[in-house]
Amino acid sequence: MNYYLTVFKKYAEFNGRSRRAEYWYFILFHAIIIFVLSIISYVIGDNRYILREIYMLAALFPVLGVTIRRLHDIGRSGWEVLINFVPFIGTLWFIALMTNIGDRGDNKYGPNPKEIATLYN
Repeated sequence: MNYYLTVFKKYAEFNGRSRRAEYWYFILFHAIIIFVLSIISYVIGDNRYILREIYMLAALFPVLGVTIRRLHDIGRSGWEVLINFVPFIGTLWFIALMTNIGDRGDNKYGPNPKEIATLYN
């Protein structure tokens, strides 16, 4: 849950790097919240799923920010998020990118967040 809140604290921060754990835990909690809000909307008879849509709109920049920072962690440009617009193959390629191990040491996008976390623990 800490990773989820951390991403929202960095609401629209597109610089720097994010670890795999930060990205995937955020995506997990994000998906769970969307699922729960969809069920609540269904139960109360909201056919337009307004609760879910409001949440997704509020989470748009945090999702984009953590995704771009994750791409930076593997040494890729944030623009590569656009690969998702390629049907099927683009999504598979993007998932494969997101599972890669981050660059060791510093890269052009900043210091390794794993090493920074080790220093402060």
